[in-house]
Amino acid sequence: MEILTKCPLFKGIDYKGVSQLLEEIPYQVKKYEKGNMIAQSGDECRSLMIMLKGSVKGEMIDYSGKAIKIEDIEPPKPLAIAFLFGENNECPVNIVANNAVEILHLPKKSVIELMQISSLVLKNMMNIISSKTQFLSDKIRFLSFQTIRGKIAHYLLQLSGPVDGEMILSKSQEELANMFGVTRPSLGRALRDLHNENIIEAKGKSIKILNRDQLIKQLKK
Repeated sequence: MEILTKCPLFKGIDYKGVSQLLEEIPYQVKKYEKGNMIAQSGDECRSLMIMLKGSVKGEMIDYSGKAIKIEDIEPPKPLAIAFLFGENNECPVNIVANNAVEILHLPKKSVIELMQISSLVLKNMMNIISSKTQFLSDKIRFLSFQTIRGKIAHYLLQLSGPVDGEMILSKSQEELANMFGVTRPSLGRALRDLHNENIIEAKGKSIKILNRDQLIKQLKK
């Protein structure tokens, strides 16, 4: 219950309130081991899943069979919430356990009952779906860049905002390579090339944009 009070779906509802809501509906808590496939791309979304413990990753498989990681998800975030309703309510990605995981499963009928019982849950649900739609829109825009340099440029420009300054990357090169859908050596070479061309200054996880105009031009290549 303590974890669920921090879940976006129950924002503004205290421990006692969440407990009372769950007493009104059926739900299940399921456990998964590292590497378990929790949901597969194309599966019908029949329940709302909320992370209680551990971490999972959402990934897509391209035509070559390579897995492209979309994001890591940790408690208390919900999974594939934007795809629970609608005519084609299929899971858009594979969801795989990064480690030992516990997930709360709320059947679709239970979610509808929650929204009918609590106006706060209804409001939170609408906010979550809107935010997730915006996130997916940004992700599609990012994946549309064909070159590694274009992907790096887009990532750094988003990270820096309108002001050029030193940035400390929160992700390792391995994590960035997985996110970009490229190999780590290819990512390293592209970063070195941008550094040698004085477009960025790269020192480990420290990145500084030296020539914003040239970096923006990488988006068009």
